Amino acid sequence: MGMGFGFNDFGFSGFSTGFNIMGIFVTLIFVVVIGMFIVIAVKGISQWNKNNHSPRLTVPATIVAKRTNVSHHHHHNHGGTGMHHTTHSTTYYVTFQVESGDRMELHVAGHEFGMLIEGDRGMLTFQGTRYLGFERKLDAYDSERYQDQ
Repeated sequence: MGMGFGFNDFGFSGFSTGFNIMGIFVTLIFVVVIGMFIVIAVKGISQWNKNNHSPRLTVPATIVAKRTNVSHHHHHNHGGTGMHHTTHSTTYYVTFQVESGDRMELHVAGHEFGMLIEGDRGMLTFQGTRYLGFERKLDAYDSERYQDQ
């Protein structure tokens, strides 16, 4: 009878320890993913609430930049056919500069994005970070510019 200790003498066995660690790992990943969803939802609700409590402002502004963000999503068919499809979504942003020199980038709808041109001047209406509209004001320079096109 030896005096040595075996691995199982301390309540460990290689097989069950692996499953315990794996269970903890899966639980941890689950908690992190759920936590991320909660944080994103709270931030979205917070921004929505802040916008709703912000005053609606209409200020003179100039369009200084436009950009798009295209997201690609690949969807796989789990029906065993091996087929998949891809969807795309485009988000549109316009940067406005107000008379003080401050700039703000606002999310706009696609149909409005196409109607706005860099260099346009007019009255920007917004509420917090929410774009509400832009009414172009034409002056002599703008009239000539649009006639040339």
